[in-house]
Amino acid sequence: MSLAVITGGAQGLGLCTAGLLARRGFEVLIVDRQDPTSAAETLRRAGGRVEALRGDVASESFAAELSAWVEQRCGAADVLVNNAGVSLIRAAETTTAEDWRRVMDVNLLGPFLLSRALGAGMLERRRGSIVNVASIAGLAGVSHRSAYNASKHGLIGLTRTLAAEWGGRGVRVNAVCPGWIKTEMDVADQGSGAYSDEDIVNRVPMARFARPEDVAEAIAFLADGERSAFVNGVSLPVDGGWTADASWENLRLKTRI
Repeated sequence: MSLAVITGGAQGLGLCTAGLLARRGFEVLIVDRQDPTSAAETLRRAGGRVEALRGDVASESFAAELSAWVEQRCGAADVLVNNAGVSLIRAAETTTAEDWRRVMDVNLLGPFLLSRALGAGMLERRRGSIVNVASIAGLAGVSHRSAYNASKHGLIGLTRTLAAEWGGRGVRVNAVCPGWIKTEMDVADQGSGAYSDEDIVNRVPMARFARPEDVAEAIAFLADGERSAFVNGVSLPVDGGWTADASWENLRLKTRI
């Protein structure tokens, strides 16, 4: 049975992706800073083969621990989904160095450390797929998110670089770039008063938020070594047309009449 490792898997998009891959026959390892035991148990009750490991993706020692767990279990992971991430809505002029480092550590350093750690086994077997969860904030600038935007732009750069280095050795590396998703992170961000549902819905040509299932399906496609066998180095927007649409709001809304 193939093994998929999913970071940030205890809730939101990560948990949705873990459930989808489990239903599609993967053994799944959920990794999260908060205790992922109950999330794993929920998926096991639904029939999935799911394990849990608690740890900080930005820690080199945890990356080594995770690599040892995977090696002992099955030699190497078949899929790594770097989904763990943190948000920060703050004006650039009030973003502290500590804020910046925290976002970069989780959103960019973590994916590098785990890709390096688990990618070694994939390279040795000459097969594997890494899917990085970036954002439309990695394709454009979103105001008041300097650290978050920079981390996601960096993650897309890392995706392209690893795709170039490892593609010829059997390991594909791609990214998904979701728009706004209705998850716990969105609830927290909206709670700060930064934006409303209407702000997002009016901006998206498809006139809704993304569902976790929308993005999980894209991740599953990129993870699948048969369906996306020649897809490498791609940053796939899953945004309902957000990044395609340069219309002004009144014009966009008129198309919905």
